[in-house]
Amino acid sequence: MKNKNFIIIGSSGGIGKQLVSDLNNDRCGLLLGYHNESSHMDYPVLKSEQVDCRSFESTMSFISDCKDEVNHIDGLVALPGSILLRPPHLVSEKDFEKTIDTNLKTAFSVVRAAGKLLSDSSVVLMSTAAVSIGLANHEMIVAAKAGIESMVKSASLTYAKKSLRFNAVAPGLVDTPLSSRITRNPAALDISIKMHTTGRIGKPQDISSMIRFLLNPKNNWITGQTFHVDGGLSSAKN
Repeated sequence: MKNKNFIIIGSSGGIGKQLVSDLNNDRCGLLLGYHNESSHMDYPVLKSEQVDCRSFESTMSFISDCKDEVNHIDGLVALPGSILLRPPHLVSEKDFEKTIDTNLKTAFSVVRAAGKLLSDSSVVLMSTAAVSIGLANHEMIVAAKAGIESMVKSASLTYAKKSLRFNAVAPGLVDTPLSSRITRNPAALDISIKMHTTGRIGKPQDISSMIRFLLNPKNNWITGQTFHVDGGLSSAKN
């Protein structure tokens, strides 16, 4: 994928950092959006800018600016997300709205901007393996992520004439700062490991590899799909 140009939104998270490193090694052009602070000053990026994808205007402006930087945008990855696991009766309205905004609204905002501004490009969104199975206390997050999985199906049809491809990646538990409340709790981590058929939780590299596969123009016959990269969590029962 040498010399291809990719927008990565959420580039400073655990998966984002890995993806940026991998795409840099592939000698790709990188245009990075981050929410709080950038951590990629060591990479020769084409653009690095703060963006809040909960805002349609902020998302549209950022992607428009990225488009002005290069001849063509070959792919766009939206990584914003959150993990808040509570039974519904303990979820406040504020909790629910924040989860929807951070997960579903950011993804919709990216689809909206991509549909208007891009063509012949791959758009990758993030779901979760929990959408496909029943897991306790996941009602709020699956409500948001299930919307993303349905959205890639519709968007792949809506924007097919522009040769835009939309897919989602649905990880199991991945060892990132976002999941640290689970991974740093020995009892919770042990339970999580046993739920994954492979006997381990995921690494950022596992998810980055699938995202890069979907970004690769050689794989342009794939659209409207959700790919589970979850160590068997959603497909097998121990």
